[in-house]
Amino acid sequence: IPVGLMGYFNPFFQYGLEKLCADTKENGADGFIVVDLPPEEATELAASCVKHGLSNVPLIAPTSTDERIGYLADSASTFLYCVSVTGVTGARDSLPDDLDDFIARVRTKTDLPLAVGFGISNSAMVQGVADIGDGVVVGSAILKAIEAAGPDASTEERANAVRDKVADMCTGLGQKDTARNQATALGQIPAAIDDAVTLKANEKKRFGNFGGQFIPETLSEAFRELEEAYDQIKVDPEFIAELARYRKDFVGGPTPLHKAERLTELAGGATIWLKREDLAHTGAHKINNAIGQALLAKRLGKPRIIAETGAGQHGVATATVCAMLGLDCTVYMGAVDCERQKLNVFRMNTLGAKVIPVQDGQRTLKDAINEAMRDWVTNVRDTHYLIGSAVGPHPFPTIVRDFQSIMGKEIREQMLETAGKLPDGVVACVGGGSNAIGAFYPFIEDESVKLYGVEAAGHGIDVDEQHCATLTKGTPGVLQGA
Repeated sequence: IPVGLMGYFNPFFQYGLEKLCADTKENGADGFIVVDLPPEEATELAASCVKHGLSNVPLIAPTSTDERIGYLADSASTFLYCVSVTGVTGARDSLPDDLDDFIARVRTKTDLPLAVGFGISNSAMVQGVADIGDGVVVGSAILKAIEAAGPDASTEERANAVRDKVADMCTGLGQKDTARNQATALGQIPAAIDDAVTLKANEKKRFGNFGGQFIPETLSEAFRELEEAYDQIKVDPEFIAELARYRKDFVGGPTPLHKAERLTELAGGATIWLKREDLAHTGAHKINNAIGQALLAKRLGKPRIIAETGAGQHGVATATVCAMLGLDCTVYMGAVDCERQKLNVFRMNTLGAKVIPVQDGQRTLKDAINEAMRDWVTNVRDTHYLIGSAVGPHPFPTIVRDFQSIMGKEIREQMLETAGKLPDGVVACVGGGSNAIGAFYPFIEDESVKLYGVEAAGHGIDVDEQHCATLTKGTPGVLQGA
C-alpha cells in the first residue's frame, strides 16, 4: 500500500527538502500531499521528488478554474486530490451537492486517478465517492478514531482503532454499473518546469529571500483576481485621485511633521521630528491601508470584509471604512486582546462590525490571523480579507506597503520643505510591519538615509514566546502564507 506524508509546508521546509525526499524514499514512503504548496512554489520539492522517484500530489478545489485544473493535472505523476468543499478540513456528515459536477470537470483535464477528500467520515460518503471517482482521502475521521482510543493507548490499540474505522467506512462498498469518471491511466511523467518563467514569476512575489505565496488551492483564484485587480488600479489615475481625496477629506492628511523640541534637547545632538500619524482619523496609520483595500474589494465585487486586529487600531479603521462604504464587516481579535482593549471593541461594535474573540492558541494577533484565514478559505467567493500588516501571501505585503507608503512620501516632502534636506535616519516601530514598511519604502533608494526598525522586547528577548522581536530572534520558516 502506498504511503504518503501529508501536512503543511513549514515542517517539511525546516527538515530540508532534499534530505526529506532522500529519507522518505529510504524509509519506504511514496510521496507527499502538501496542502499549502502550489506548483509555482514547489519547484525545489518537485525536482527532489523526480530525483528520488516520489510523487508530489497536487490539490484541486471547486474554486479552481478549468485552465488552472489543466495546469495542476500536468504537474501530477500518480493521482490528484480533489478537495470536495471550500473551507477548512474536518469530518462532515454528507457530500456536497455539486461534487459530481466538480469531479466531472476535473476528469476532462486528466486520465489519472481522482481521489476525493475533505470531510469524508462514513461509509455512505465513501460509497458516494466510489460512483464518481477513484478513491477517497480520509484524515480527520482517522485522527478522531486514534484520539478516541485514549491517551494511554498502545501503538497496537491505535492501529486497531484505525483498522476498525477504515473497515466501518468500507462496509458494503462496491461500484455500481453507472460509475463514472474512472481513471484510464495510473501514472505519467509530470510536465517539465520552465525554471526561467517560474523564477521571473516568483521574483515578483518576494522581498529578497522572503515572501512568496504558500496558499491552499481553494484560494488560488482569489489571489489571481486580487493581484490582477491591484495591478490595474494602482496605475489608474481615477483610483489614485480617489485615494488622494480620501486621504485629504476623510483621513485628514497630510498629517503634520512636528519638531520635538524637548526630546531633541534630551537627545543632545539629533534633531527629532515626529510624523503625527496619530492625528489621522481613527488615531493611527491603519486607516490608509483600510481605505485602499476596501475600495479594491468593491472593485472585486466582494461585499463582505473580514479583518484581524491586535491592539484594535486596524479593526477600528476597517470598521470605520466599512461603515462609510456600506460593506459588511467581521473582525477577528484574540480574546486576550479583547479584554485589554475593551474600548476599541466597543468602538468596532458601535460602527456596526461583528467582533469575534478568538480563544485558540495564545489568544492574540497571530491566532486572530489564523481564524480570519479559516473564514476566508470558507467564504472566498464573496469575502475580501483586509489584512492590516505586511504579512501573508503575495500580493498582500506589497499592497499594504503601497497604501501605507503615503507616510514616507509625506515625510520626504515635509522634511525637504521644513528642514531643507532629507532625514539622516527614519525610525519606526515594527510589529506587523505596516508602519515601518510605509515609512521606509520611499527612502529605500536613498543611501544617505538610514532606516531603523524597533521591535518590542516584551518580557525580554531571551524569554520564549514572551516578546515580539520576530526579526531579531526568529528563524526563517513559512507561516500564514509567506
